[in-house]
Amino acid sequence: MKGIVLAAGYATRLYPLTLDRPKALLEIAGKPIIDYIVEQMARIERISEIIVVTNHKFAAHFTQWQAGVDCGKPVRVLDDKTTSEETRLGAIGDIQFTIDTFGINEDVLIIAGDNFFTFDLGGFARYYDSLGKDCVVAKELDDTEQLRAFAVATLDADGRIQHLVEKPEQPQGSTAIFAAYIYTRETVARFALYLAQGNKPDAPGYFVQWLYTQAEVYAYRVDGEIYDIGTKQALDHVNAIMTGRA
Repeated sequence: MKGIVLAAGYATRLYPLTLDRPKALLEIAGKPIIDYIVEQMARIERISEIIVVTNHKFAAHFTQWQAGVDCGKPVRVLDDKTTSEETRLGAIGDIQFTIDTFGINEDVLIIAGDNFFTFDLGGFARYYDSLGKDCVVAKELDDTEQLRAFAVATLDADGRIQHLVEKPEQPQGSTAIFAAYIYTRETVARFALYLAQGNKPDAPGYFVQWLYTQAEVYAYRVDGEIYDIGTKQALDHVNAIMTGRA
């Protein structure tokens, strides 16, 4: 299994913090967001290496960060060669770029580099191993405005996705799907088909919206916290919680 961290965005909503610094390297409680992700990924025995896909603007930042990483697993930085918001590949485009670059033909664990979470990633991996089917991370939210920023799913009694819409204007349910996914090697091969059909290359939830109609996709419900660090307010809020100031 390969671990892939999506960190090729330009985080314009966080300007000026991210004008000259990638969002995944912003700190929470004195440590870059990406460190929390990589440390948890590295604890999963089946992961053979971790690939951080970024853009050309921030590739040097991640290369410098990589030099100080000591997580027990190989960590590689991949530059997708884009230089601006206008030329970016989109999250799904970056996943395909990573698959093509390294010829990936095995299971993958994919996480957005701006996700900060307190649940055990190992539990998610064990859930996947018990099913052998594509899996996503889900959490119940009771705020409609929050739900509009996520993919929102309806599940059956076994946790299989029955319906899903990415960023719905009117959410039909309260089960939010976060940007943490484990896909089988068979599904890894489907990314090229998804893009060839002209589907959106942006938010990774759009792929799940397409995938659940093609294959069984299951949701792993978590009780721990998950934060999408999309604004300075969100960053300040999580920092306050993690440093005991909240």
